[in-house]
Amino acid sequence: MALSQTKALRDVGVAVLSKAMDTALEQGSAMASMIDSSAMELSVNPDIGANIDISL
Repeated sequence: MALSQTKALRDVGVAVLSKAMDTALEQGSAMASMIDSSAMELSVNPDIGANIDISL
């Protein structure tokens, strides 16, 4: 009885860890694509965002 509960808990733990790893991979891929898209904007318009004009 205790052995089957231990196995069930281990299997649940492995499933949760696997889901967490998948989520981290998806978030990393999304972050990399956001970085690439901002780099693309700077290559097309390198002067955008370089200067700020403030008058008081």
